Amino acid sequence: MKRLHPSVKVLPYLLVAPAVIILTVFYLYPILYNIYLSFFTWNMRGPMKFAGLSNYAELFSGRDFLHTLLNTLLYMVMDVGLVMVLAMGLALFLQKNTPLNRFIQTLSFTPNIISLVSVSLIWMWLMNTDTGLFNYLLSVLGAAPVGWLTDKDVALFSLVLVSVWKSVGFNALIICSALGSIPGYLYEAAALDNASKRSVFFQITLKMISPTLFFLILMNIIGSFQVFETINIMTQGGPSNATNTLIFSIYKQSFEYYRVGYASAMAVVLMGIVGLITIFYFKALNKRVHYR
Repeated sequence: MKRLHPSVKVLPYLLVAPAVIILTVFYLYPILYNIYLSFFTWNMRGPMKFAGLSNYAELFSGRDFLHTLLNTLLYMVMDVGLVMVLAMGLALFLQKNTPLNRFIQTLSFTPNIISLVSVSLIWMWLMNTDTGLFNYLLSVLGAAPVGWLTDKDVALFSLVLVSVWKSVGFNALIICSALGSIPGYLYEAAALDNASKRSVFFQITLKMISPTLFFLILMNIIGSFQVFETINIMTQGGPSNATNTLIFSIYKQSFEYYRVGYASAMAVVLMGIVGLITIFYFKALNKRVHYR
């Protein structure tokens, strides 16, 4: 048996070394350092003081954290649910390859390429209580004005609307692509069997695009936990912490209150929550995905 030259043995490790270095420096090290910081109190100026588990104890004993966590979970459920339902409906509507549908696809994708800062400023004007377009239209219809960003019962849903408007077109295009890859003979066989439209949708369409839906739902779940720009620009977490989420709270604790250790503990908890949801998601739905 011919023995490999030492340089040939080393070559695979050299090829993967850049990726390993980048992952270590920009992903693994920040995570480990964040976990390390969560056991200290530090204001970014003075020396760090070891605090043990006091940051975590304060986190779970305070009502503000639980309220913020509920806001984040509620935002995630509303955002992912609305995005996926509307994207699925839009994709089914745009399934046929016609000039009008191609134009609508381009139009629906446009919000995804606009920066969130610009999007937030546009929607702030639309939702302005006194001079916004939405309340003007309500006044024309004789309805009372709505505090889209000032009413604590409405503000979180208003932010969800912004996120849905921005991302539904992108998700619809991905689903549209998946729909186009379904073999036509499956629908022909269903037609020969006189299958109902409901059966065709659930037994053929949904099953054949389930890997795409599985991926999109997971990406939207993770993305909903990372919402920051719209909150920072439009509501600043208000009114009465009604739109305060974990990511925005971490930012405020770090860069406004200079409680780096407490913010790091919150980030560790957020990482754990996202990890648990991801694991549960894979365990619960992975077997239901139909891989061709």
